[in-house]
Amino acid sequence: MNLRPVITETTINLVKSNWYTFAVPVAARKNELREMIGKAFKVDVLEIKTMVVKGKTKRSPRSRKVRKLSDWKKAIVKIKDGQKIDVFDVGA
Repeated sequence: MNLRPVITETTINLVKSNWYTFAVPVAARKNELREMIGKAFKVDVLEIKTMVVKGKTKRSPRSRKVRKLSDWKKAIVKIKDGQKIDVFDVGA
């Protein structure tokens, strides 16, 4: 399955309290996400919050056609104290 970190100013601030944000497949369930993240980053997942983010509509400037980007799922994951995920380390 595909795990992609979501790195924004807000998610970097959440890292300070051990919450990490990922874009995950829409069909993934919380127990599947717990196993995936635990195996991929070798951490203990304590809590998971998920939400489906609706895709935006984009307009092509040349043809003036409107298209809708696909929906995606965001997972915010709390891991055990003392553990970290190196992908979110921006050297701050």
